[in-house]
Amino acid sequence: MARAIWTGVITFGLVSVPVALFTATEEHTVRFHQLQRGTSDRIRNRRVNERTGKEVGPDDIVKGYEASEGEYVVVEPEELDEIAPGRSRTLEITDFVDLDRIDPVYFGRTYYLAPRGKEYLKVYELLRTALAETGKAGVATFVMRNRQYLTALRGEDRVLLLQTLHWADEVRDPVEELPELPSDRVGRGKELDMALRLVDALSGDWEPDRYHDTYQEKVRELVRAKAEGQEVAVAEEAPRATDVVDLMEVLRGSLEQAQSTGGKRTPNKAEKAEKAGKAEKAGKDAKAEKAGKTEKSGRPRGRAGERAASRTGETGAGRSPAARKKATASRRTSSGHGELRELSRAELYRLATERDIAGRSKMSRRQLVDALESGGRPKRTTAA
Repeated sequence: MARAIWTGVITFGLVSVPVALFTATEEHTVRFHQLQRGTSDRIRNRRVNERTGKEVGPDDIVKGYEASEGEYVVVEPEELDEIAPGRSRTLEITDFVDLDRIDPVYFGRTYYLAPRGKEYLKVYELLRTALAETGKAGVATFVMRNRQYLTALRGEDRVLLLQTLHWADEVRDPVEELPELPSDRVGRGKELDMALRLVDALSGDWEPDRYHDTYQEKVRELVRAKAEGQEVAVAEEAPRATDVVDLMEVLRGSLEQAQSTGGKRTPNKAEKAEKAGKAEKAGKDAKAEKAGKTEKSGRPRGRAGERAASRTGETGAGRSPAARKKATASRRTSSGHGELRELSRAELYRLATERDIAGRSKMSRRQLVDALESGGRPKRTTAA
């Protein structure tokens, strides 16, 4: 069970409820030790006196503020606690604001708040429900570890969330800080309409389980491969930036690719990079095909003609990426239901369309798997 990192009291108006604060997230970064090159000797960081070079214990270290060069004002931890009597254990809600009015740039870390005892459950639930039903956030301040935080309390499913907020003077102005920003807004036109259609085609439900830290997975694979004396696969280069001249063709190719997959979904970063590269190539292929057409026959010629013929089935050598993907999905699912769980939602949706499964457009990936396995609607889960 998690340990509370702070305890105190939430107050709003004359109402108060004792709570405990818990960290809501955890890091999964691969940790490395520092070693001296050529040895297995660990490198340790030590606190040493700058003048004498001797190591200093934690009990002999105090905080000092440099008032002038070489002159410090020493502050003890007890003195920092004394200047905030009471407030260090109070989370006072001073305002309620619309949650969607808080710019995301202000949000920091996320914590869970829990009531400190069964006798406080009713008051806790009252505040949570009020925040959830109104869509409001309770703006409050509190002191933890000698630092004051501005926070927003949110009512989520069964729990109060506390999110730290940056102070106004901590948020940088992008106009002043960034070297280049557009001076004019994009006007209504074919390119914007195409971009909006592409966004709509790639839109879907938020499914956090679909996203993975692929870099950390590659780091672990690198460590495993080196430990076993194997070669390490090198990552592919990032796609080339889209040229403004080719923008319309790239957008059109991206939209055609998105529509060919069937179903709506949001790709992860790796998929976006892959899609961008393929879309750019599709746009250039389209231009090459157009340039290769003759005025008389209107049929494509050269390599562009071969690509067009393979997409339309005029040659037996090749098929479009969508057709190949569809055939692959069919082969993978023909051997048994177990492999259905390896398919993407787009592949599952395509199979559900071929089998005319009712309600498929509103099904999640798991529901599509259940429906395909059972030949109809997804399985209903019964309460235990």
